[in-house]
Amino acid sequence: MNAADFSLDPRLAADTHAVADLPLSRLLLMDDARYGWLILVPRRAGLRELSDLPRAEQHRLLEEIEIARTALGALGPYDKLNLGALGNIVEQLHVHVIARRRDDAAWPGPVWGHGARVALDPETLAERLRRLRGALPP
Repeated sequence: MNAADFSLDPRLAADTHAVADLPLSRLLLMDDARYGWLILVPRRAGLRELSDLPRAEQHRLLEEIEIARTALGALGPYDKLNLGALGNIVEQLHVHVIARRRDDAAWPGPVWGHGARVALDPETLAERLRRLRGALPP
């Protein structure tokens, strides 16, 4: 399980844009204009469950969830932070970090299965990436 053998699941690659590589994880922006939605994917091959990570890397992933939460604040205020590591469709270990607002398209239900994804237009994508990257620690 090392970073040299890591490859991003094609379904994640198709639905996201790279924000940055953190010490453990690749930070991705979900291509859906309806939500502030980040995904953390530990850069280790063969991971399916959080428990597949060594204990120290489990803790590191929690720290990176906090980094993602802070970065989402740069996109604007939100009412609730949703975290999810489902893996029922994409088995590669990944953690969704979603800033929810009471006026968002799916509130108060889950974002999964609620309508069709609304792709980010190029200008909005560039602005979100700029804000997110600017909110990351050096």
